Amino acid sequence: MRVIYNEQMADLAHLLGEMAGLAGTAMDRATQSLLQADLSLAEQVITESDRIAEMITDAEEKAFALLALQAPVAGDLRQVVSAIQIVQDVNRMGALALHVAKVTRRRHPNHALPESVNGYFAEMGRIAVNMGAGAKEVLETRDPERAAQLNQDDEAMDDLHRHLFTLLMDRDWKYGVAAAVDVTLLGRYYERFADHAVEIGRRVIFLVTGVLPADPDTDA
Repeated sequence: MRVIYNEQMADLAHLLGEMAGLAGTAMDRATQSLLQADLSLAEQVITESDRIAEMITDAEEKAFALLALQAPVAGDLRQVVSAIQIVQDVNRMGALALHVAKVTRRRHPNHALPESVNGYFAEMGRIAVNMGAGAKEVLETRDPERAAQLNQDDEAMDDLHRHLFTLLMDRDWKYGVAAAVDVTLLGRYYERFADHAVEIGRRVIFLVTGVLPADPDTDA
């Protein structure tokens, strides 16, 4: 029974890592579609979101089967519960990349972003993609030190997100309300994508150590 449990848990961990990698790839393509007003890339992200959704369902079924059939306790239970929570974080990461792609499609053939903010979103996209890759690495290696580094990347994302608001609130903003709404929503999508990557890191640290780090959004 123990061998079976370990094999099933390893299979689930591999699936979670693969899903996080796909979410990062989706955000990479979504960002390029946004910056280039590339409808084909946006449609690719939208189409491939079905694959992530299927994997989410598969991961949930595997996790709940472990709960039902293996009756894990103590550290084993912590692994399974953490996996269920991580599934939801990866699900949201994929959904946020999808939202970015849909903005590109909605505004096509026009660019969704004013040229003056392209640099901010290029950098936010770079950070998000790196954090997606970092989440994948953490899920595969279960390295708590690497998991903790995700929070540092998130701080850079938060700085960019805050600066976007200073641009939007500037009286010299000349791109109208629709552009301001798009920039606000898109900035939030990237910021939340990073937050979910951080949550994955926190959950992996808990999985390994049994101690859940303080939530950086509520930590004093």
